[in-house]
Formats: sequence, C-alpha cells, structure tokens
Amino acid sequence: MALTDLDPRTALVVIDLQAGIATVPTAPHSGAEVVSRTVELADAFRAKGLPVVLVRVSFAADGGDVVPGRTEAPRPGGYRPEGWDVIVPELAGHPGDIIVTKHNWGAFHGTDLDVQLRRRGVTQIVLTGIATSIGVESTARAAYEHGYHVTLATDAMADLDPEAHRNSLERIFPRLGERGTTAEILQLLAKTHG
Repeated sequence: MALTDLDPRTALVVIDLQAGIATVPTAPHSGAEVVSRTVELADAFRAKGLPVVLVRVSFAADGGDVVPGRTEAPRPGGYRPEGWDVIVPELAGHPGDIIVTKHNWGAFHGTDLDVQLRRRGVTQIVLTGIATSIGVESTARAAYEHGYHVTLATDAMADLDPEAHRNSLERIFPRLGERGTTAEILQLLAKTHG
C-alpha cells in the first residue's frame, strides 16, 4: 500500500452504512468494525472542516426506481422493512454532513454527488463502506473517471463475499487510486491538515 498525500480539499465519502446493510454478515471486517473505523474518520474530517458525505441506497415502495435490466444473479427486490435505508446512528445527526441518496450501485450516477463535491472545491475522496465490490468499487470507478484522486480505507470496508473484497482490494483499487488503513489515513490527515 502506498498512501502518499491528501489534497487540501479532500472529502470522506461513506457508502451504504445504513440500518439494513451495516448489520449483514460481512468479511473480512464486521459491519460494526467498518462503522467504528468510519466514525473515526468522519470525526477527524469534521474536526478539520472537511466534507463528510453519507451515501445511502433507497428505493420507492413500488420499486419503480429500481435499475432495470436482465441479470443472471438474483436481484434484491420486494419488501424492505421500515427504516432499512436510514444512516446508522453512529454517523447520523451531524448538520454539516452531505446526504446523498442513490438508486444504483455507485454514488455518482443519478445523484448530485459530483455537484456537491465540486461546489466545495473537492479534488480527492476517501472511500469507506459496504459492500467493497459493489457500492464502494462502483463509486471509486466513477470518482476516478470524474477526475478525483481516490483513497480507499482498506479496513473501513467489507463485503458479503471475501473473495470479491480481496479482488477489489488487490486488483481493481490499485488502478483507481491509493489504499491505506484508517490509522494511516488519520496520520496523513493530521500531518497534511495540521
């Protein structure tokens, strides 16, 4: 891992740490571990006056905004319990945070995330969340394509499938940005944002 720098206007972008996702079994870290490490990062970003973006995935009750298209894998659908799309309490309730609701895997398509970041002069994002190979990877790919520097908090993300997590971490992420642990990112944040 080669974490080199954090731009002066770096944002933390948190993917899908919400009631119905953060509680599912994940690997190599539990949802509770991902949330805890993300809270550490969010607190540090807020203390430095840097943006924190909380991304949640949600769908209309009638399913009308679910992405269409045929897939070989079964698609989640149907009933979702009340509150499944609510940001976990450990991260919620900070009035300066930006909330983005997506209806796709990635946080850029069909949302105002890019506009929110550019209006704040953001040139780099640090990503955390669940699932590594789905929401996090899709968002990292789009961030890279939008010209952002991408940093991936490797111990603040997890997946439903350990092999999919490993594939993203080892094969995909090095091509999209830089990887670092929560501790490494916090240390660099303290050093570069004194």
